[in-house]
Amino acid sequence: MYCGSCLRDNGLAVELLARGHDVTLLPLYTPTNPDEHNVSRDRVLFGGISIYLQQHVPFFRRTPRFLDRLWDSPAVIRAFASRSLSVDPKMLGDMTVSMLEGDRGVLRKEFDKLFEWLADEPVPDVVNLPNSLLISLARPLREHVKRPICCTLQGEDLFLEGLVEPYRSKAIDLIRKQVPEVDHFIAVSEYYVPTMTRLLGIGSDRISVVPLGINLNGYERATKRDDVFRVGYFARISPEKGLHVLAEAYALFRRKTGDAPVRLEAAGYLSRAHESYLEDVKRSLTKAGVANDFTYHGAVDREGKLAFLRTLDVLSVPAPYDEPKGVFLLEAMASGVPV
Repeated sequence: MYCGSCLRDNGLAVELLARGHDVTLLPLYTPTNPDEHNVSRDRVLFGGISIYLQQHVPFFRRTPRFLDRLWDSPAVIRAFASRSLSVDPKMLGDMTVSMLEGDRGVLRKEFDKLFEWLADEPVPDVVNLPNSLLISLARPLREHVKRPICCTLQGEDLFLEGLVEPYRSKAIDLIRKQVPEVDHFIAVSEYYVPTMTRLLGIGSDRISVVPLGINLNGYERATKRDDVFRVGYFARISPEKGLHVLAEAYALFRRKTGDAPVRLEAAGYLSRAHESYLEDVKRSLTKAGVANDFTYHGAVDREGKLAFLRTLDVLSVPAPYDEPKGVFLLEAMASGVPV
């Protein structure tokens, strides 16, 4: 899976390393899969399989470390993640709450593993948590490393709002109670500051805005090769990103273009949970008589992304929610594609 937040964090680490800083990027839950050079450690803490087993089977909260290493292996996690590890908030309410309960909850063994790992690592100058869903790490980390703890805010409101009750209210309440444990927060856009201030009760004076950036290597504007007008979509294939909205708009657009050569091109990660969603989009295009105009190119790597963007005449990702990042906009504009 290409996770937008993971791409941002890896890109930041790459740039900091290039400027001579020492950086440790540690994956949690699953190994990271950025579309450029991966600088994360080949070690996963709070492994997704371990979290699931400990949440649902108390026996696994007491298993010895040599057994845990089997299902904490990055290779094993990758194998299961491609088949069955869900990221749907409707399915993860109990585990989200357990994680936010921290080292005082049912997942305390995972916190012990973190502290054991830290014992062999250099003491950092600062620790940055990638989102507020991991805020339960703030207090124990500060107690162990005695350094400032920062937390980035980059889109977790969508996940929180997707939790079913009572998990949504419990999760938000647990985060709010732990806000004082964080020394400073970093938002990825100006828009996101008031959003998270309202949702999590974070004072705006405790949030700094660090705008998103992208690695511009390889971006270039392509020369038009044919007369086909290509409408593009480049984002995760899911209802939150609005491919169905674009499909409906494209069908209306085609009624006005007649026989003009027009295409609808899409690329982006598709989870198994959203395969039926993509089929629904295809059916809507079939019903509108424009199914042959559509091509889904799958999840592309960095070179594939650059090549895909160079083929487009316009990019549209009509997310029906307030998008806090929108990295695809920067990537399209870097390719000379209007958005």
